[in-house]
Amino acid sequence: MPRSPLPRRRATLASLAAELNVSRTTISNAYNRPDQLSAELRDRVLAAAKRLGYTGPDPVARSLRTRRAGAVGLVITEPLTYAFSDPAALEFVAGLAETCEEVGQGLLLVAVGPDPGGRGVEAVNSAGVDGFAVYAPAADDPCLLAAIDRRLPVVVVDQPRDLPGVSWVGIDDYRAMRELAEHVVGLGHTDIAVISMRLGDRSCDCPAQLVAEDRLRATEFHGQADRISAVRDAMADAGLDPSGLVMVEACRHVAESAAAAAEIALRANPRVTAIMCTADVLAIWVMDFLRGRGIYVPGQMTITGFDGIPEARNRGLTTVAQPNLEKGRRAGELLHHPPRSGQPVIEVLPTELIRGRTSGPPTG
Repeated sequence: MPRSPLPRRRATLASLAAELNVSRTTISNAYNRPDQLSAELRDRVLAAAKRLGYTGPDPVARSLRTRRAGAVGLVITEPLTYAFSDPAALEFVAGLAETCEEVGQGLLLVAVGPDPGGRGVEAVNSAGVDGFAVYAPAADDPCLLAAIDRRLPVVVVDQPRDLPGVSWVGIDDYRAMRELAEHVVGLGHTDIAVISMRLGDRSCDCPAQLVAEDRLRATEFHGQADRISAVRDAMADAGLDPSGLVMVEACRHVAESAAAAAEIALRANPRVTAIMCTADVLAIWVMDFLRGRGIYVPGQMTITGFDGIPEARNRGLTTVAQPNLEKGRRAGELLHHPPRSGQPVIEVLPTELIRGRTSGPPTG
């Protein structure tokens, strides 16, 4: 039986240059700087490359030579299911991707996984990128600290703010939630509950829990803490006792967790007439839970959210709309074009209070 022929060795820049009797620079220019060659010479180089199986300059070698990876790293410290299911996060990613397309850069999603202090940090350290956008991490998240330690441009989105040497893009969470809380209190609600996103690490083994004062003080999720503080302050300024605010944490980003949080809130204070959620998805899940219990919104319960995602607008949710798409764009622009001064940029984007159909005066 005849032996099969050996596979042809892959052509290299050097072998292609020898085949055409031109310099290696000429071959490189055909791919990277075509304006330096005549159209006839470039066509001859590309035709020979195709015939010999040469696919172009080695991107690894090029990145070593230029010290540029040609990609931006996106670090989302929540599970990947969050990145692809949360509408606000998806809008942010879309805005970031737009800026990458405009400048011809790639977007690398750095998978943190369930072990942010181990494999997550390893993924950040090994990512071949020119900078990082870190989306809403806890202030002490090890992946955030690893990204900063890489000495590359870093833009933090939403939280935490005021990290030394790190640019930040986000909103004024306290002011936005304060305006919403004043609207709810102004409607006449005195018994109010807040359901927040996760306030601590992912080790919590229950779907939802009441928030103790020490947990709120210790949280490294400053955006969530600011939104809760805004509700308490609005109550106090209206002459209400802020200690009566029922605070519940939805420990997981799923509908079951939001439902459990709503049940805990109503059990803690059956007189609650308004539930303020720190995210639209929580508010939508809570409304679905209440409807299953025969509790009508806003007839028997006022519900508010935060984000302004399309589904919230379609369902008439009273919420705060924030520019998630623009957040992604601004984060990308700061990574692609870092300020020449070398000083970090702090950019606060505007929000809008939307008075929807889900809020009204308390009944009875």
